[in-house]
Amino acid sequence: MSSLDWIVLSLTLIFVVAYGIYRSREKHTMDSFLLAGQSMPWYHVTLSLMATQASAITFLSAPGQAYTDGMRFVQFYFGLPLAMVVLCITFVPKFGQLKIFTAYEFLERRFDLRTRALTSFLFLLQRGLSTGLSIYAPSLILSAILGWDIMWTNIISGGIVMLYTIAGGSRAVSHTHLQQMGIITVGMVIAGVMVVRFLPNDVSFSDALHVAGKMGKINLIDFTFDLNNRYNVWSGLIGGFFLQLSYFGTDQSQVGRFLTGSSQGQSKLGLAMNGLLKIPMQFMILLVGVLVFAFYQFTNPPLFFNETAVEQVRKTQYAAEYQKLETRHDAIQAAKRPHVMELTRALKKDDEPAIEQSRTALAKIETQVQDVRKQAGAVLSKANGAEINDVNYIFLRFVIDYLPVGMVGLLIAVILLASMGSVASAYNSLASCSIVDIYKRMVHKDDDSRNYVAASRWATFFWGVFCIGVAQYASRLGSMIEAVNILGSLFYGVILGIFLVAFYFPKIGSRAVFFASILGEIFVVLSYWLDLTAFLWLNLIGCALVIFFALILEKIWPQPAQEVNAL
Repeated sequence: MSSLDWIVLSLTLIFVVAYGIYRSREKHTMDSFLLAGQSMPWYHVTLSLMATQASAITFLSAPGQAYTDGMRFVQFYFGLPLAMVVLCITFVPKFGQLKIFTAYEFLERRFDLRTRALTSFLFLLQRGLSTGLSIYAPSLILSAILGWDIMWTNIISGGIVMLYTIAGGSRAVSHTHLQQMGIITVGMVIAGVMVVRFLPNDVSFSDALHVAGKMGKINLIDFTFDLNNRYNVWSGLIGGFFLQLSYFGTDQSQVGRFLTGSSQGQSKLGLAMNGLLKIPMQFMILLVGVLVFAFYQFTNPPLFFNETAVEQVRKTQYAAEYQKLETRHDAIQAAKRPHVMELTRALKKDDEPAIEQSRTALAKIETQVQDVRKQAGAVLSKANGAEINDVNYIFLRFVIDYLPVGMVGLLIAVILLASMGSVASAYNSLASCSIVDIYKRMVHKDDDSRNYVAASRWATFFWGVFCIGVAQYASRLGSMIEAVNILGSLFYGVILGIFLVAFYFPKIGSRAVFFASILGEIFVVLSYWLDLTAFLWLNLIGCALVIFFALILEKIWPQPAQEVNAL
């Protein structure tokens, strides 16, 4: 990057971090450190919820996902507005009434300490692992730009966030989220505009979308009901609904965000606006990826977008083999470009026979492109000793190669800020559960508030180190945005099932729900291991199994009525 890019990047990051710490500089109590004193207006709640979910994975991997697989991933979010309605009606009033720090405190009051500890453990395991993925995503940027070893970039990415989360707690997290989302939105809009400007002079924004559509990238809606299809309307509405309901209603990284609302009304409004804004935001990010795909139909793309891996293979015995694949790839792209231009002209004339002819020719050529890319990936994997995937590098490579001086720094800042937002919320929620559900409840029950704040800081440090450690192994998981949602789907359905039993089945006791949860989790993991269905359906399966097993166990192994708590 140029000196101007480094200045833009550095000043943006320093401003956001300093502002967050400045706004949270007062002496902390446990309430202010973990819940920002429950003083935040609805727009803070909305932006904090969105920033927590929209990690660097979203801005790095989602455009790459759209580039390779089209826009069908947007269907993943179709269940979100429905989930927000249920949360506003059920979860927010109950949590607000009980005056809790974590969602899992509610489970002890409804069931027992054992159920609370199990659910908190499932959350800590899932959130700790997925936060490692969120740290790894921006590490790709620093590694690609600076040429540093990924170990050190993971330490830098996770360590910066750890510092201001330890210093400012939840209030620092909320205030930095407000700045982060503003900069992120501006940056992604500018990125989309710049892609369009780089198109050939006779190719408009509309032309680019039409070309991408004919090549299968504007696949927004799929009504086909197929349990093995990851992204369609039904998996989004049903599986996505249960995933989003569990994520926003039972994952402390999100519950801790809407519990900061100054009232139940502010929390509800924040959730509702999140439901309305998230799908358009994700659509915009995926659209940028589709525009990058369209741009590369008129400009020769790299054979492989992970430049670091390519540079490494050039130093090995496989260099000549990879060079031959690059030459073949360039020849295929040269043969492809006239067909792309012919398709563009046919679309402008609305010449259906010519459109179909060009589309068919391009489909055949695209098969050749994918075959060469697959061979290139195999060569890189042999040279690097591990499986290599470049989905997460597509947008980053475009930014570095084509955006003008200054803009590169801003877009890199956008991706790093997105990481900081989600990772900071995760650190804060991991610390909250560790202190409130374990340390305060089981180790030091009646300690001074200052000691709990100090313990929260140490817990933040511990989880920061743990997540950075997980990030060292994330490179083997392919598309980050899919990996993080698969990981969530392994746990969220079971956790949601526990909460739904607590809310809607007052006669079921703690013993039945505890063992039902263990059985349900075993079945979910086995279903994923055996590849029985697409991952989104695991959320419904896990939730339904917990309820089903709890009902059965309560029938055959009933708990005395006086031991069942119904809130």
